[in-house]
Amino acid sequence: MNTKNLVALALLVGMGTVLHAVVPGFFLGMKPDMMLTMMFLGIVLFPDRKSVLLLGLATGIISGITTTFPGGLFPNIIDKFVTSFVFFALFLALNKYSRSIISVAVLTAVGTVISGIVFLGSAYLIVGLPGPFAALFATVVLPAAAVNTIVMIVLYPVATSILKRTKITNQQTISQ
Repeated sequence: MNTKNLVALALLVGMGTVLHAVVPGFFLGMKPDMMLTMMFLGIVLFPDRKSVLLLGLATGIISGITTTFPGGLFPNIIDKFVTSFVFFALFLALNKYSRSIISVAVLTAVGTVISGIVFLGSAYLIVGLPGPFAALFATVVLPAAAVNTIVMIVLYPVATSILKRTKITNQQTISQ
């Protein structure tokens, strides 16, 4: 992993942090996790284990620190770490199709749902939930999946275009 990749990943995490901090909680202290979109974008743009590990840990810790969910630090760390590697595995499994906007959008929606399940499950086991699992899933996770998918549809072409022009990463990684 080179310095340019680290800087790009840090920028994505930083943008995700700002989005995560400014989006208000709207149902029992829960809010859509916009940091997931940036984590997924980082995994798609830099698909290697070291980057996935770094993104999973960094986004987990930062989203845990900035969460409005009571006791959400450890559930966020667990969620992002698990979700980053599950998303990476799905991305590699769909490698033939993974570079199209449709497949990246579908992976984002699936990844957000997985993240929501892991977060709610770990929060339930560690600190308890402020409401029923199904209600939290339906009112927070599903809308977050829709929002994250739309944001990814907008950001992915822009990010790939920027990376191609700036040569931050090799062309083979982006244009596959």
